[in-house]
Amino acid sequence: MAAIQLTKNELKKQRDSLVLFSRYLPTLQLKKQQLQTVLRRISEELENKRMKLEDDLEEIDEWVSVMGEPFEFENYIVVKEVKVKSVSIGGIQLPVFDSVVFEKSSYDLFTAPLWADSAIDKAKHLKSQIIEIDILKKQYDLLHEELTVTTQRVNLFEKVKIPQAKEIIRRVQIAMADQQTAAVVRGKISKRKFYEKKL
Repeated sequence: MAAIQLTKNELKKQRDSLVLFSRYLPTLQLKKQQLQTVLRRISEELENKRMKLEDDLEEIDEWVSVMGEPFEFENYIVVKEVKVKSVSIGGIQLPVFDSVVFEKSSYDLFTAPLWADSAIDKAKHLKSQIIEIDILKKQYDLLHEELTVTTQRVNLFEKVKIPQAKEIIRRVQIAMADQQTAAVVRGKISKRKFYEKKL
């Protein structure tokens, strides 16, 4: 702790700081709780989406193994645009998945297998799921980073700034009380010496 001035100005400054810290702390704690709640929800949503993707991939593996004809359907699932909305949570902008737009493509109906349309639709669906999961991960990472910073600020106010301001106020009050007592004692001594000289 830096050297402090034992003055009324310092006392007022520290009291003002204490009021400010005490007013700001509940806001930070509320933001921390909000971020934790949203992080929990996103974590659950992310887990559900991953499980759904795994189930869909298993379903496709069984389905593809039945089809014997080769077909390069990956060429028909080229992403043109990922539409993302933005929402503010806890003062930070988060990307929210909206939809995926794929390039329009066509294939030769005479050479393609009968199941090509279904395979392309399913592949597009899987690609959309993967992109949505990536955006959820980004949301989680951004919120986690903000939660870390907010937690550090809460700890700073709770464990450092507020106790430090209270301690400085206590020291200044003690010093001022000592100065006041010393002034009273000096006044009495001066008064006594004054009367002793008169006699």
